[in-house]
Amino acid sequence: MALFHPIDEKDVTRAIVGSFMRQFDEYAESDVIIVGGGPSGLIAGKELASKGIKTLIVERNNYIGGGFWIGGYLMNKVTFRAPAQEVLDELGVPYESPQEGLFVADGPHACSKLIAAACDAGVKFANMTIFEDVVLREENRVAGVVINWTPVQSLPREITCVDPVAIECKVVIDSTGHDACVLSKLEERGLAKTVGFGAMWVERSEDLLVEHTGEFMPGLVVTGMAVSTAYGLPRMGPTFGGMLLSGKRAAEVVLEMFPEKIAAS
Repeated sequence: MALFHPIDEKDVTRAIVGSFMRQFDEYAESDVIIVGGGPSGLIAGKELASKGIKTLIVERNNYIGGGFWIGGYLMNKVTFRAPAQEVLDELGVPYESPQEGLFVADGPHACSKLIAAACDAGVKFANMTIFEDVVLREENRVAGVVINWTPVQSLPREITCVDPVAIECKVVIDSTGHDACVLSKLEERGLAKTVGFGAMWVERSEDLLVEHTGEFMPGLVVTGMAVSTAYGLPRMGPTFGGMLLSGKRAAEVVLEMFPEKIAAS
């Protein structure tokens, strides 16, 4: 006797297509679009969505979390300096402390908890979706992103003329790591100037990262390692507290742009 309810293949296909298209249609106009689903983007998305901000994360890979999964040197351990362990406590991630002020957690556990928290808050995702360009409005205000399927980049050149689509928003957050993809595109257009990240200096890098997180130009906020690239800050290596606190700071900056949401909450 069958244990599962009888369903045909066409029903499964229609369920996937219908649900995806409804969500894509709804989020073609979002409050905030976060480019990059690493730890900074995820924590920013969680904070924003929990305040009623309609938030979409665009991620070029088929997975979410960036380097948060694998930690340092492919050893699946991620480190945090105080006070970033407070975010782990908030997420319910267990950790150990090998010395005062330093904490170690399992990367997959921390990452999966953060992804779940973002989903629970209401964040939606577009995986295997590559950022191609920005949408600009008057006075060079960033007002959205141009996207395409990630596999399009792997097609032979003679058949790569696959037109992208654009989705609009009030604020874009560049959370694409050291590549700083959104900033780099603006730099190509002569609208921005990045410095490139510096050599590693853990003790200085995280404080500077959080300090410089914010609005880079109208409609564009930078967070995470993209901040290092934007301002020439030291890289931080496999310690993730700065990225989490940078994401929280980015959310605070964005929330100030939505005073009606703050009043409602």
